[in-house]
Amino acid sequence: MSKSISGFSKLSKSKKIDWIVDTYFTNKEDAKNILKQYWNSDGKLQRLHDEFIENTISNYYLPLGVAPNFLINNKLHTIPMVIEESSVVAAASKAAKFWLDRGGFKAEVISTIKIGQVHFMYHGDGNNIQKFFNKVKPQLQKDAKFISKNMERRGGGILDIELRDKTSDIEGYYQLHVFFETVNAMGANFINSCLEQFTKTFIREAKNFEGFHSGDDIQVVMSILSNYVPDCLVRAEVSCPIEQLNENENLSGEDFAQKFIQAVKIAEVEPYRAVTHNKGIMNGIDAVVLATGNDFRAVEAGVHAYASRNGTYSSLTHAEIDQGIFRFWMEIPLALGTVGGLTSLHPLVKLSLEMLHKPSAKELMQIVAVAGLAQNFAALRSLITTGIQIGHMKMHLMNIMNQFDVNDNEKTALIEHFKTNIVTYSTVAEAIIMLRVKSE
Repeated sequence: MSKSISGFSKLSKSKKIDWIVDTYFTNKEDAKNILKQYWNSDGKLQRLHDEFIENTISNYYLPLGVAPNFLINNKLHTIPMVIEESSVVAAASKAAKFWLDRGGFKAEVISTIKIGQVHFMYHGDGNNIQKFFNKVKPQLQKDAKFISKNMERRGGGILDIELRDKTSDIEGYYQLHVFFETVNAMGANFINSCLEQFTKTFIREAKNFEGFHSGDDIQVVMSILSNYVPDCLVRAEVSCPIEQLNENENLSGEDFAQKFIQAVKIAEVEPYRAVTHNKGIMNGIDAVVLATGNDFRAVEAGVHAYASRNGTYSSLTHAEIDQGIFRFWMEIPLALGTVGGLTSLHPLVKLSLEMLHKPSAKELMQIVAVAGLAQNFAALRSLITTGIQIGHMKMHLMNIMNQFDVNDNEKTALIEHFKTNIVTYSTVAEAIIMLRVKSE
């Protein structure tokens, strides 16, 4: 039976594990051994992992794979990907190989502006709050100079501050809407530090503003960056003559292109399809974001908000035929960094960034967007030709076999058998039973 505990965070790691094991597990030794099995034998490295978060009891491993042959803006990349879904790396690699001989991927960063906001309440005269803002704006930037000077030295900083009247949404609600450039850093800590300084200045100066009347109090609700970054945009694209799409004797290049475009158009107008369509894009994006130590939760939230920006959830990718040329592209918001955070702490993150030729934040935005576009191309290509389950389930075969703890001989026989048979959990289970009956 579960029980509460006081002071858990102050316990040693071993004491935390003892309490967890005693409270939740029947086979206590097995549970303890599994937790310890994933500790790193290098004590220094393990301490580094332990200090990433609070209450660490073990490490949770995911596979780090690579997808080679990505030609991006005429430069070859092997892209690191951290993901557990069996077919993602294979699909990305297949798409990269497909486009390698067709000009590769083109990518460009359109803009890199990030947003932070101070949310506050004011129930006085709207003209007065505007006059106050106009007066205090230079002081806001001046007082945050000690925070922004290093960022400015690198070419970034606070770009602008706006007062936004949101009283039509919530009575008395206003914002300081702030634009930032954070160069190669994701910039969350920088942005939040600036916003909190703005708050201090804003409140201090408001007390001395002659234009306010008695009761014209400003109440700051919160100061926080936004993970919606519609002005931190990157575009990725592939294109080729439609005749170069003819890889299937049953489907001409023209037919393939037309069917592909129809599949994209369905995702543009049908939210039920668009969610799965965009999830496939994020399979590629999240995998690279994780491998490079960036915040995939922030990326996911911002991307899906962007997909809904016109009032209906829609496809992030688009396709067309223009004068015999097939084009497939995507514009997507990505706030990424290559300095700070895990990028300088996690050894595999550092390795991944070096594998990518030590990219700037802009270059990483391009690489990540391309991974998403490649993933979507591979998925749509399968869907409109062979169907997605053939390739996916063949990749999933290994996972199913491992669940049944098959030996090497059984594995060899099963792989051969399923070259020509449909893979499902039940068909694999039946095949294993038959193999084992025969060997008795």
